Amino acid sequence: MGQAGRPSAAPASNQAYLIIRSDDAGMSHSVNMALERLIETGLPVSVSVMFPTPWYQETVDMLKRHPAVAVGIHLTLNSEWKNYRWGPVLGRTAVPTLVDADGYFFPSSEALYKNHPDLTQVENELRAQIDRAKKSGLRIDYVDFHMGTATRYPEFREITERLAREFGFGMSTYFGEPEWDPQYRAAPADKTDSLVAMVGRLTPGFNLVVTHVGIDGPELGALLDMNTDGGLADMSKNRQGELDGLTSPRFREALKTHHVQLITYRQLIEMQGLKAMKRPEG
Repeated sequence: MGQAGRPSAAPASNQAYLIIRSDDAGMSHSVNMALERLIETGLPVSVSVMFPTPWYQETVDMLKRHPAVAVGIHLTLNSEWKNYRWGPVLGRTAVPTLVDADGYFFPSSEALYKNHPDLTQVENELRAQIDRAKKSGLRIDYVDFHMGTATRYPEFREITERLAREFGFGMSTYFGEPEWDPQYRAAPADKTDSLVAMVGRLTPGFNLVVTHVGIDGPELGALLDMNTDGGLADMSKNRQGELDGLTSPRFREALKTHHVQLITYRQLIEMQGLKAMKRPEG
């Protein structure tokens, strides 16, 4: 079976599978345009949507045109871009311990945690994001976690796992799939090389590559990550580089050469079932 084909009902023991998960859908128009370019290549992809962000409705419309794409909720408790902020779906007055003095989500996990967030407010906000996602009309397959915050602390993780069980969602990284992102810190011009090399290192079983795509231009170019310890300089060019790498003929050829089969989280869940989920170690 080709790398873009539909998988069999049960995974083959000697087959390497790869999930392309593209995060931050709805963050901006530039990100949405990049995602549409990626989707239109025909590669199976899983798209994680930030439902508190300004452009999520455009994302919803786009994904409705591409029903084969697996859709995840990118559970969001942070807003990290200088001069471009978002806050809770419930509004700042409903969840005051989750927002800064200006009413926006904190830029980092640590800043939120130091504010001693009320756990009931955390749960209420995550529920509100799930409710918005379900009311969008999209089929939701899984959840994952913007900046890792919704699972970074034990009390947050317990809430997130409980909500996933309640709503019958898969959880990214909970199916034993190692998480790859070697292209993230590679220079924009080297990201294709990094992705190709990664494909050559994949072992049989399920694998995940986490991507952040965008169109380099004035909109993304104006954004600066307030988390200087983790943000990339020239974020706009880096996101363009990831898009270029994923859509390159060399990446497709590497998948073919190494007999790696692309699947989505929807397909993984069909193959494994939600009962196969297990909290990652560490």
